[in-house]
Amino acid sequence: MENKPKLVISTGAGMSAESGINTFRDNGGLWENYDVMEVASAEGFARNPGLVHKFYNDRRKELVKAHPNLGHMGLVELEKYFDVYVITQNVDDLHERAGSKNVLHLHGELMKVRTINPPYKVYRLEEGNLETSPESTDSEGRHLRPHIVFFQEAVPEIENAIKLTEQADIFVVIGTSLAVYPAASLLHYVRPGVPIYYIDPHPAAVPSGVRVIKKGASEGVAQLIDELTRGKK
Repeated sequence: MENKPKLVISTGAGMSAESGINTFRDNGGLWENYDVMEVASAEGFARNPGLVHKFYNDRRKELVKAHPNLGHMGLVELEKYFDVYVITQNVDDLHERAGSKNVLHLHGELMKVRTINPPYKVYRLEEGNLETSPESTDSEGRHLRPHIVFFQEAVPEIENAIKLTEQADIFVVIGTSLAVYPAASLLHYVRPGVPIYYIDPHPAAVPSGVRVIKKGASEGVAQLIDELTRGKK
């Protein structure tokens, strides 16, 4: 059986924008309504855990009403032709719900909680039971927190993301300003000569040689599919 080329895709907030998931940094984004350091930082959680739990409870209620968009679906279609791995900054589960098989979440997962103290245990929340509070505990009485990488915390999956990026035969970035580190640094780990694509309606400056597709996720992924599978269908 022929080995498929490894296609590694790094996605940011713009990937889910068409699904109605609020981005944080755009005009009208969540950071205009909330102080990021109050609801998404380690210090904020220590200071006011109730506010942080409420913030993520509200995000979950939005997420269960959202659906994967054509961009998410397109990445699944690419699995016919490539060994696809998705590295996402997004905490939603839209890649998984679209059918992507290999998804690595850099910044945690909204639909999961974990114990505050090690050894950590992670639990998935079910629809109808999406709310947590500072009093929430697991069956062993250990207090729970959102399974989110807060600002001021390490990004535990970055080493795995770097390894995937180093193995890529094609590397694609979708829907990110390339301003959030360490995720933005992945570009530096792509092997010389490997094709790089960047899909974003408002692309940031990138090195020469990167193929920029100045479109949103759904239209951009459709064009990506066309370019990558030309002659394969």
